[in-house]
Amino acid sequence: MVFLIRAMFGKALKTNDALAFAVLTGCLRVSKESIFTGLNNFKILSITDTRFDEQFGFTDAEVQKLLSDYHLENRFREVKEWYDGYRFGKADVYCPWDVINFVDRAKDDPEAKPEAYWINTSGNDLVKRFIDKAHKTTKNEIERLIAGEVIEKELRLDLTYEEIDQSIENLWSVLFTTGYLTQVGRTEEGAYRLVIPNREVREVFRLQINEWFKKSIFNNTERLNAFWKAVEAGDTEGIEQYLNRVLNNSISVFDTKARKEEKESSYQNLLVGILTGNADWLVKSNVEAGEGFADIIVETDDPDAGIVIELKYTKSFDEMETACQKALDQIQDRRYQEFLINDDRKDIHLYGITFCKKRCRAITEVLPNQ
Repeated sequence: MVFLIRAMFGKALKTNDALAFAVLTGCLRVSKESIFTGLNNFKILSITDTRFDEQFGFTDAEVQKLLSDYHLENRFREVKEWYDGYRFGKADVYCPWDVINFVDRAKDDPEAKPEAYWINTSGNDLVKRFIDKAHKTTKNEIERLIAGEVIEKELRLDLTYEEIDQSIENLWSVLFTTGYLTQVGRTEEGAYRLVIPNREVREVFRLQINEWFKKSIFNNTERLNAFWKAVEAGDTEGIEQYLNRVLNNSISVFDTKARKEEKESSYQNLLVGILTGNADWLVKSNVEAGEGFADIIVETDDPDAGIVIELKYTKSFDEMETACQKALDQIQDRRYQEFLINDDRKDIHLYGITFCKKRCRAITEVLPNQ
C-alpha cells in the first residue's frame, strides 16, 4: 500500500507537467520520510496559519446573510451558540456543514432545533480514546473545559498518525487539529489557550463521558451490589461512601453557568442510571405521586418494600445537612409515598440526598407501617 501511494502521488504531484498545483487536506501531517520519500515540495498550512483563514468556514456576516435569505434571522443566536467558535488563523468561523444542514431543515420547519450535524458524521473515537487514557490531572482539565474555562497547552502540529497514542499530550494536539478544541490566543511562552468551540462539541464530550462513566460503574459489580443493598437497608453511610467514591473518580459534565435545577437534574440522572442497573428493580423518575412529582421511586423485588428519593443541590458543603432534611420534609408534605402505599407496599424508606460538587450527603426515614 505504501508503495502504491508513494508511486501515485509522486507521479501526480511532482513530475506532472499538466498540473499547476494540488491541494491535500487532512487533520494530520504526512510523514514525508516514509510514504512521500522524494516528494519534498510541500507547502504546509495548518489551522493556525492566516493565509486562507476565512476559507474554511462561514463568517458572522455570511451566516447572517444566509439566515436572512430564508427568513430565519431570529435563529442567529442559536446558530452561533451551536456552530460558531472555530479559530482559523485570525478568523472566527462557523462549521459550514452544520449551518447548511440547519438552514435546510429550518426553512421547512421554522421551529426546528439545532442538532449535531458535523459531529454525527464521525464515530468520535478520538474523544473516546482520550477519555479512556485520561489520568486525574487530565480529568480535571476536561471538567474545566466543559465548564467553559480556558486551559493552556503546548501543542505539536507536526504529529503523524503513528505518534497519536504515544502520550496523552499528543492527544491534546490531535483534538485541536481535528476541531474538538480551538484556540483563543497564545501565552507569552507560546502555549495555546484552548476551549471547547461550541455547544455541539460540548455535547459530544458529555455523551462520551457518560458512556465511559456507565462502563466504569457497571464493571465493578461487587461495589455496585453493596450499594444496592445499602439502599434497601437504609444504610446512609454505605450510600454516601459509594456515591462519594463514584463522584470523586468521575468527570463532571456541568457548565458553571448551568442553573441549580439543571445541576439537580444531572445528579438525578446519575443516580437513576446506577439504580436502574438492578434488573430486579422498577425505577421511576419524575413520577407523579401524591401532590407533586417525586424525583425517584423504586419498586424493589420485595413486593412489600419501596423507596422514595428526593434530591437537592447546594453550593456550600455547610448547607448539605439542612438540604437533606428539606428533601425529606418535601416527601412528607407532598405525600410522595402514597404512590407506593397505593401499590400495597408498606416497608418504605424515604431518602433525602444532597449533592455539592463531588460530595454527597444522605439521611433516611422509615415510614411506619400503614
